[in-house]
Amino acid sequence: MTGIESDIITMDLFGFLNLNELALGLSNLPMFPYFDMAHYIVSVMNLREQSGALEVSQRSPFACWFSSMLYCFGGAVLSAIMMADAPVSPLSNSTNLLLASLMWYLVFYCPLDVVYSLASIFPVRLVLTIMKEVTRTWKVLGGVTQAGRKYKDGLFVMIAVGWAKGAGGGLISNFEQLVRGVWKPETNELLKMTYPTKVTLLGAVVFSLQQCRYLPIQTHHLIFIYTLFIVTNKTRMMLLGSSSHPFSVLESAIYKTLFVRPLTFSPLGDPTQSSGQSCSVSQNDSKPNGSTSTSTQDGKHHDTSDTDLTDPQESANAKKTK
Repeated sequence: MTGIESDIITMDLFGFLNLNELALGLSNLPMFPYFDMAHYIVSVMNLREQSGALEVSQRSPFACWFSSMLYCFGGAVLSAIMMADAPVSPLSNSTNLLLASLMWYLVFYCPLDVVYSLASIFPVRLVLTIMKEVTRTWKVLGGVTQAGRKYKDGLFVMIAVGWAKGAGGGLISNFEQLVRGVWKPETNELLKMTYPTKVTLLGAVVFSLQQCRYLPIQTHHLIFIYTLFIVTNKTRMMLLGSSSHPFSVLESAIYKTLFVRPLTFSPLGDPTQSSGQSCSVSQNDSKPNGSTSTSTQDGKHHDTSDTDLTDPQESANAKKTK
């Protein structure tokens, strides 16, 4: 089956389900200002809920603001660095920067904490999170398209830039923590990827394959399918209060198949321990005339190698000293 035939089948399927117009409408949906505002609110709320963030907001409002901007624009900053652009270029849009700064101020410093309390109500937060997930699709597609214009058919470059733009806030989390005076290298996103990072990587892969014409599907159809997938899963996770995601079973199967050490190999150990044991054995063996060392209750070591116990008087004295 050729790519054109597959594309025609996909169009027929969307037409049969009356989803073609919905997919076109979603692809033309503007993100500014409402969806971007939801993204900024949820991002700043996630920062506020980090340990020690409130203390930093009282001690240094500028550090708190800078961390918030990294949460809001981290993907754009990281993708700009990867594309050899100025890291501050995403901040050139004064309207978005002012909107994000306004959301930061309201979430942290609004009188009576009205904005944060209202946004924390579960139905409101669910709607805001869904809107934020919708913006993820456009961020991933924007990164893939940006890389595709500069590196024609550069599949892996497109995947990397799309992933960075969609999940850059998590990928640079260690740098953001340094701004707040926190250093936790064990929280590196590459060591233990969270669900947003994983689902963004999946989106970067499928959109890159589609842009390189390896995936025979139109862009607006793929936007609809991917957005529906991430919104459905995020909604299910929030409603059930579960952190499990659809990739768990697949990840476990791949890991057990490809990355588990065979049982025939000895387990990994600390080479310093084995070397230390060998050194102690060699030191005991190196004593001349088979000398041994004994220890008493007072912690003192007595070498009996040169003690001549043939004389009864000396034997008695030696026993008393023991």
